[in-house]
Amino acid sequence: MEYILFSVFIVAFICTFIITKLWIYVSHKDKFLVKDMNKLNSPLVPSSGGIAVIAGFVAGVLFYIGISTFYFKRTINMIEIFSLLSTVLIISFIGILDDFVGGWKKGFKQWQKPLLTLPAALPLMVINAGQTEMMLPLIGRVNVGILYPLLFIPIGIVGASQGFNMLAGLNGLETGMASIIIFTLGYLSWQLGNPWLAIVAATMVAALLAFLIFNRYPSKVFTGDVLLYPLGALIACISILGNIERAALILFIPYFLEFIIKAKHKFKSECFLIPQPDGSLEPSGRYGSITHIVGAIIKKIKGKVYELDIVLFLIFVELILAAIVILL
Repeated sequence: MEYILFSVFIVAFICTFIITKLWIYVSHKDKFLVKDMNKLNSPLVPSSGGIAVIAGFVAGVLFYIGISTFYFKRTINMIEIFSLLSTVLIISFIGILDDFVGGWKKGFKQWQKPLLTLPAALPLMVINAGQTEMMLPLIGRVNVGILYPLLFIPIGIVGASQGFNMLAGLNGLETGMASIIIFTLGYLSWQLGNPWLAIVAATMVAALLAFLIFNRYPSKVFTGDVLLYPLGALIACISILGNIERAALILFIPYFLEFIIKAKHKFKSECFLIPQPDGSLEPSGRYGSITHIVGAIIKKIKGKVYELDIVLFLIFVELILAAIVILL
């Protein structure tokens, strides 16, 4: 199994790396660029490079399916894998529409996004994925029956995809946070006897790490909604199929906090900060995002705050949550 894991990891990594380089080249050639709002003078950077990550992820998963069926003659869990893959591809298509068809740099309206991402839950709903027995606060263990696929799965897929999209906009933040969350869920899946799910998670981690080479500070390419939506949806899929929803909820704490802050500002605030001539950032006085609060804390300690400081701080917080999940 370790050899399969390594092979799939390499396939996803190499495919993503090559396609990302090609995407950057084509984007510069065709002037397919957006502003980096956290830099002075807002330099132009290729966007929607998450297409390369999705391509690498799909290539890695299909490679795993090919090895399993042709070499090991094993088709167990294939329905679940194809359902997960379908969810990722459906919501990636919605992300493409948001990036391009919805209006360049404008996208869909806030109320449209949950409705448009709702169909991505259908593949997991129709196979009745997950466990219908749940532990509810103040009530205890309850079997919710048909409500799980009809209600809880759509809420999980749509909520995770939209929630993950809220805390974004800094170089390397989305890919760094997602790598930690998905790796942790994959590790838990492996420990709980779901190696196939761990391999799927490792495939996305490999694709993200390859993309992070170009997406880290200073970023040469941005993710776009074409990747942000699928990352949230994949986190939900792994937690549902692996019955590790509580672990996912803990790992998603920064996104819950971001949702609360954004809701307070009627979802009109951004994660961007105000760039200064010396390369530092000035937190917005409105504190409309966790990034503003973290920036203000770091500035009070260091005197100045830079984009990389905020990204590393939030990644460190996510690492602590991952350690808590794994240990407890």
